[in-house]
Amino acid sequence: MTLARRDFLAGTAAVAATTVLPVRAATSADSKALALLQQHAEALLKEYPEGAAYLGLDEGKRTGLKAQLTDRSAAAEAARRAAATRRLAELTRIDQTALSPAVAVHVETVVAAHQIGVEGWRRMPVGDMAFLSNNNYRSTPYVVTQGNGAFVDTPDLLENKHQVASRADAEAYLARLNAYAKQLRDETERVRADAAAGVLLPAPFNEITVAQLRAGAAQPADDQGMIHTFAQKVKAAGLSGDWHARATAIVDKSITPALVAQADALAALRPRAPEQGGMWTMPDAAERYAWLAEASTTTKRTPDEIHNSGLEQCRAYAAELDPLLRAQGLSAGTPGERLAQLGKRPDLLFANTDAGRAELLEYLNSVVARLRPRLPQAFGKLVRGNLVIKRVPPAIQNGAPNGYAGPGALDGSTPGIYYINLRDTANWPRFELATLTFHEGIPGHIWQGEYTFDLPLVRTLLGFNAYSEGWGLYAEQIGAELGYYEDDPLGRIGYLQSMNFRAARLVVDTGLHHKRWTVDQAVRWLMAATGYTESRARSEINRYCIWPGQALGYKTGHNEINRLREDAKTRLGSRFDVRGFNDTVVQAGGMPLGVLAKVVDRWVSAQRV
Repeated sequence: MTLARRDFLAGTAAVAATTVLPVRAATSADSKALALLQQHAEALLKEYPEGAAYLGLDEGKRTGLKAQLTDRSAAAEAARRAAATRRLAELTRIDQTALSPAVAVHVETVVAAHQIGVEGWRRMPVGDMAFLSNNNYRSTPYVVTQGNGAFVDTPDLLENKHQVASRADAEAYLARLNAYAKQLRDETERVRADAAAGVLLPAPFNEITVAQLRAGAAQPADDQGMIHTFAQKVKAAGLSGDWHARATAIVDKSITPALVAQADALAALRPRAPEQGGMWTMPDAAERYAWLAEASTTTKRTPDEIHNSGLEQCRAYAAELDPLLRAQGLSAGTPGERLAQLGKRPDLLFANTDAGRAELLEYLNSVVARLRPRLPQAFGKLVRGNLVIKRVPPAIQNGAPNGYAGPGALDGSTPGIYYINLRDTANWPRFELATLTFHEGIPGHIWQGEYTFDLPLVRTLLGFNAYSEGWGLYAEQIGAELGYYEDDPLGRIGYLQSMNFRAARLVVDTGLHHKRWTVDQAVRWLMAATGYTESRARSEINRYCIWPGQALGYKTGHNEINRLREDAKTRLGSRFDVRGFNDTVVQAGGMPLGVLAKVVDRWVSAQRV
């Protein structure tokens, strides 16, 4: 047992009381505040109806949401901005001193989300201000890219989250197909409007996005996942009728022409598009990037501070990796160069075939099964951890991240989904996969998300990138501290490589958008720092170009969680219980890092009584 693991498990025989943030009101002021928060939750569900589908809430009084999609028109975006401004005014009139501590945290968190969102609409009046949406982690100055837009989001929603148990559900599916076509048309108009304001998707990503749109338009309706799964759903529900024919007719008459029109509009802008990937080429770039960085990290740290912090952390991880790589017979070259050599070992790679991809997915499931029995050593309160693991749909894999996760239903009727991009299995040597699984699945995003189901609904709908991605990295750390790598030195290397990679993100994101690095310069730097293949490094850099600032939240949040943990250990001494700390952080739910510090401080104070 390693020293780190001994420290992690110390004192877990008795779990200390945790700071739970209940929905139950303690005072009349609490009741009024919670009622207002519920009203705001319902308003957000109407503005972003997909949230009801993701969480299994599109039934009963919310059944009407099942036939709707987010209105992506400019007029709807303006209406959402006005509504958020009104809600913020209502929230700020609440006297938080009259609230119980838990309800005050809920109010403070929702206030912060609305402040950040309203500020985002002011400081970045182009693209997609997503902070209050279902995709609150990915605000971007570009309405449509290879990684965001209706063509990315809506087919996945329909295929994986729209349940069909009745004729009304099937009719709602068809209504959403029609709404999808409208989303595409509305986005195209916004793309043109932003271009007139000097904001154009950089040329390399314009080309990727156009290719994806054209490929989607060329795909026969019967071959599309959202259509053939619809046929399977209505059959399973025992519904008679011409459902399949009606669905394919909508694709042929409305969706395909809208995809073609969006591709044509983007292609027409290609000659004017900047060749560089950084957003510094657009008007007001510094102000817009500053907001994106603040939204992602919930701090006021400057791009230069973030950049230098990343460099420092990468140096520290390189020093920690060096002896482990030497033990593998890799002593020549930088740690990044040696990691690259290790990642090419044939015995560590899965075949780049359908059979190899199936084997890789089976391995990921075995990682989850092996970790589950250890989780009681890290948490006093356990959730189900309801998930399935899937490959990113091939239709969008060229523009999608390497790995990501989406939530399951609140009632457990549908699982969370952990997606892994398998366009090239050479990107995934075996020693990296456990760490990725801890981050995206258990005890990472899927696990953490289930704790929010006990919070007021608005807290489940709103998210904070630094908290959620910081928790994802902390989940990787939990896996290591639970001894997962004690008999797996290669897995330990993969874990440290992952931490180093997230530190490197601080460098390349600020490099691209603040220091005016070229895409190739950023790719080379990331490859040298991490040992990633060029394919994988370029995929990462492409993502940072279209979602500026999002990559900054990971290590910022992880570092802050560990700072809070070390402070708690210092203050509590022998009374520190890591399970109590972990329960406190995970049950707190998404919130700004400053609010999280208050929650942990209250937990520490409670242990000292």
